[in-house]
Amino acid sequence: MIKSKEDYLYYLECDKIALKKKTKRPRYKHDIIWIYQRLLRRCEYIENCKHGFWWHFIGKYYKFKYVVLSQKLGFSIGFNVIGPGLCLEHYGTILIHQDAIVGENCRILQGVTIGSDVEDKAPKIGNNVFIAAGAKVLGGIRIADGVCIGANAVVIKDILEPNITVGGIPARKISDNNSDKYIIKATEIAREQ
Repeated sequence: MIKSKEDYLYYLECDKIALKKKTKRPRYKHDIIWIYQRLLRRCEYIENCKHGFWWHFIGKYYKFKYVVLSQKLGFSIGFNVIGPGLCLEHYGTILIHQDAIVGENCRILQGVTIGSDVEDKAPKIGNNVFIAAGAKVLGGIRIADGVCIGANAVVIKDILEPNITVGGIPARKISDNNSDKYIIKATEIAREQ
């Protein structure tokens, strides 16, 4: 969670590294997902750190821009849900429940749902997790660090063993391969710089 301007700048840098961007700022039409992620982080920063009369209106302005861009890209992601180093690879439907917790250095492809169950409990996902296209992670479950969730998998039970690949409906372990070849550990790279 962003709690200071330093945290905000750190999140921006980690997201930039995770998205493999080399320019200082996003290009208008070519970097729309990067623009979205920067807007997400700005809204989180304003909501968590800036209070007062004027910040209320500034926050409303940025939230409006965020909602418009979310609808354009097909994303539904709440504030303060995802850690630094986020990589949204493609636009297309991505739904993440407001109460979910997603760790750092996570890469999420299109068509992913991270949602609640009938009891309205949301998943807690560890660090360095790769979630492939079409995967569904549902309910108050836990996903360990370094897990790779295969395409179209439906995860409805805890995955507590770290550094494995799961797939299928319902998801189960299919290999001992971890997510290292699919993600960039942006938080480690940012700390070294």
